[in-house]
Amino acid sequence: MATDAATASYELRFDSGRICLDLLATTHPEERLDSVERLRSWIVGTGLVPPGTPLAGVDAGWLRDFRELRHHLGTLVRGALDGRPADGASAALTQINAVARQATPVPCAVRTEDGGLIRRLRALPERGELLSVVAREAIELLTDPGARASLRQCEGDNCSLVYLDTSRGRRRRWCSSEVCGNRERVARHRRRAALARA
Repeated sequence: MATDAATASYELRFDSGRICLDLLATTHPEERLDSVERLRSWIVGTGLVPPGTPLAGVDAGWLRDFRELRHHLGTLVRGALDGRPADGASAALTQINAVARQATPVPCAVRTEDGGLIRRLRALPERGELLSVVAREAIELLTDPGARASLRQCEGDNCSLVYLDTSRGRRRRWCSSEVCGNRERVARHRRRAALARA
């Protein structure tokens, strides 16, 4: 990913621990699924499709549907974090269940020229199939008490990202040590330096 100042604010994140949570991360700090091209990059980046899978037909309808799924996921995940259903949780649950009922892409293993195995899809994935994969993963996450108990919201300043804490002792504090963790360490260092100068 590019890291210069012009593109850093649009960098896609894939470090939450689940694809459904990576979808939620596309709203922070601003809308990151702002074009069909960005959606294609997100779909490939999450591993929903194997690298090199053509994504023909991705259009504004796909973008709308992924954003709508993200909205419903956000409602359910925020409710899980708060320990009680959020406003609109019933409607969100109905929508997630409906999306999850759709078919999912069927993977298969194929041999490469050097004899290795790689994953491919039997047919080009359709919008509903990919949405279904994300919805089913969210259902698995939210109905598994252990996984649900590992949901965390980042403690970084102005960061609302949610991640799955799989660290030893469940002590992870930030969505990313490299992003929010570094910001926190730099801020602490500056505070100590300012106190030392005072």
